[in-house]
Formats: sequence, C-alpha cells, structure tokens
Amino acid sequence: MHSYDRGIHYFMSTSRHFYTPSEGHNLPHDPFNAIIAPRPIGWISSMGEAGDVNLAPYSFFNAFNYVPPIVGFSSVGYKDTVRNISETGEFCWNLVDESLATQMNESCRPLDADVDEFEVAGLEKGQSRHISVPHVAASQVIMECKKTQIVQLNTASGDDVDTWMVFGEVVGVHIDKALLKDGVYQTAAGKPMLRAGGPGDYFTIRPENKVVMPRPK
Repeated sequence: MHSYDRGIHYFMSTSRHFYTPSEGHNLPHDPFNAIIAPRPIGWISSMGEAGDVNLAPYSFFNAFNYVPPIVGFSSVGYKDTVRNISETGEFCWNLVDESLATQMNESCRPLDADVDEFEVAGLEKGQSRHISVPHVAASQVIMECKKTQIVQLNTASGDDVDTWMVFGEVVGVHIDKALLKDGVYQTAAGKPMLRAGGPGDYFTIRPENKVVMPRPK
C-alpha cells in the first residue's frame, strides 16, 4: 500500500521504515553499518616517529583505486594510528582470516600509545620490503602502503566531523602462494573475516557463495 504526495512526486511505502538520520532512527540499534555490510576489516599496523608500533582494526576500510592501487580507512577520532601515519607516512594493511580473528579482536583493546598490540595479541612482526612499518607475520596477505592523503570528514553543511579518512598507495603486496590457483587470487580461500552490524558481529565467506555474472557487452 502506498501514499502519493502530489507535490514531491514520490511514493511512500507503508511497508518500509523511513528515518532521517539527524533526527534519530527510532529503532533499537542504528542500522547504518549493518546495511553497509559485510565489509573487509582494516587491520592496520603503523609506527610513529619515536618507533612505537601500533596495530588496530578499523570497521570502515576498502579499496578506492585500481591503478595505482589505493586503499583507505576511516578513524573515528584522531587515534594513534592516524597520528603515526601522519608522522611517518607509512602503514600496512593485514588480512584478517578466520585463524586470526581472536588476535584481531585482542588488538582493538583501548591501550596507551606506548603499548605494543602485537605483543598483547601474541603476534609476531614481519619485516616489510618497502617501508619501515612491520606487518602481521601470520597474515596471508599484506599490503605495504604509503600515505597519499589524510582528510577530516565534514557534514553536508560544512561542519567538521571528528572522523579522519586515511588513504594510502599500495607499494608492496605479500600473498601466500596457497591462495593463488593458476596465478589467480582465490578470495574465498583466504577465509577473510568481514564486519557486520553489531559490535561483535562478523561474516565469513565460502567458495559456494560465489556468483559469476559477466558484464554485458
């Protein structure tokens, strides 16, 4: 059943919940990050000028360009990771697979800047090729990145938001050869952990979830 507004010319379905975010969602939990899901996890290792190493997972992470490859993540608040990358211009993205889920979760503890999350989570550091920042040695895929931009987000009206978007060009990629079949990377074989909506909710994927849909010509 629909109601029709002749002035605005759109249908409003009574079977849909509509809300204006600035006025609240009128639901038990904000559905925004459950709708934009599942998402790859931005497990980011960084190092400050003083040599302090940080490892933290970020819920909003993705790829933003193909050539050159650019990835990015957002941090709510100017946290240690953002400060480190601002100082040194480098970071690593580390793939979180199912075997590393517990360690990833441990690394999100609120700790002082001089506390090494690698040690807290019981993780060994791997030496990167092109940058000084270490990576998670046990991760099956690592991307070494150099900062391109750090951008503070704004509202539509131009007000500053205490959220910082960090972009980096990928300058080195490590891939476990077990994830390559005839030279083609097998996404599901990596068993990536993906963020869902709730604070402790995640998804995983399996090969049978794959859908092949060639682009029309």
